[in-house]
Amino acid sequence: MLRFLAENKRWLATGVLLALGACLGHTWFIALFAGEIRAEYGLSDGQWGLIYTAATLSSAALLFGRGGWADTVPLSRLAPIIAVAFAGAAMLMALGQSVWLLGIAVFLLRFCGQGMFSHIQQTAMARWFVATRGRAMAIANLGYTTGQILLPLPAVLLMGWIGWRASWLVVAAILLCVILPLLIWLLRHDRAPSGSAGGVVGAPGLGGRHWRRSDALRHWLFWALVPLMLTPGYVGTVAFFHQVHVAEIKGWSLVAMAPGYAAWALSEVVAVFAAGWFADRFGPARLLPFALLPMGVGIALIGMGETPLAWVIGVGLIGVTQGMTNTVWGTLLPATYGTNHIGSVRAVASAVLVISTALGPGMGGVIIDAGISVPQQAGVMAIWCFGLSLAMWPVMRRILRGG
Repeated sequence: MLRFLAENKRWLATGVLLALGACLGHTWFIALFAGEIRAEYGLSDGQWGLIYTAATLSSAALLFGRGGWADTVPLSRLAPIIAVAFAGAAMLMALGQSVWLLGIAVFLLRFCGQGMFSHIQQTAMARWFVATRGRAMAIANLGYTTGQILLPLPAVLLMGWIGWRASWLVVAAILLCVILPLLIWLLRHDRAPSGSAGGVVGAPGLGGRHWRRSDALRHWLFWALVPLMLTPGYVGTVAFFHQVHVAEIKGWSLVAMAPGYAAWALSEVVAVFAAGWFADRFGPARLLPFALLPMGVGIALIGMGETPLAWVIGVGLIGVTQGMTNTVWGTLLPATYGTNHIGSVRAVASAVLVISTALGPGMGGVIIDAGISVPQQAGVMAIWCFGLSLAMWPVMRRILRGG
């Protein structure tokens, strides 16, 4: 491992940095400012949730159309361009004075952060590594965990000190003055795929070929995987976006629930490395039937639990699934479809993953307004996770037989 880190430090650091930067556009980070945003613009929970959902769905649509940039634009140019746009979105968040500008700012934050930064990171790791792709993906994904651990408390403290608008100006400054220069420096040299024959041609996928987006979308496998792509983001955002609602229903304090963030982050780290090792040794397809099982148990615990400990354990188990699925999509897609067109193929998967994080806040809120609380929804989500795990067994077998 030490030798692997030493030989690939520049490329692994790039992956970590992109993942860390992407956190600034993730649901859990933007939700830290939700109370102040709603108060500033006079929005109800439902109105804010619908704005967020609409902005996120729009960002997914744009990602679907422009994710292919990762195949046609050198990453050394694409990543800095997106970083500048990301900083502009943060500035618009800080300076905008209307609900329309708020929606545009959220749309750009979601597109640049969870959308393109994550998409570029996953595409780069898939292209740069072959034999050690799972290990590389696990290390690069530490950027997400680092953000989950390090960013919430400073963001809340900064918001209390200088206000929520000025805090977004600080975010813009970090993107422009820290992340942008580091990306330019790290990407100043090109990288040949590790494990490829001379690094000239990327690693092929099923059937010894490099699949184009149109080929993938005409094949049964992609659509069989879509429910698995949608589920972790939906369940996770329902839990985190509506955690204040959960606290009110259960009579728990947010302070008692706060250790859930640490449990989530730490369990995700363990899951990412375990899944990365497993994917390199046995193949990522063998993870498919097991990825949703921890999440199913975790959301069931949140629904049935009577103390905040149930929340902490439940969120930790949700983190296990999110760590596993991050590794699955980072390793399975290039192994299945090859790496020559992985940017355009991943763009579709990335759009689906972003859509999943849009559905949770919006649909979860609508269901709450209909009188069904998140703890009541939890049972249905748990059953769905278990049922989908069973459905992944025949999918796994067909992949292992060559599709």
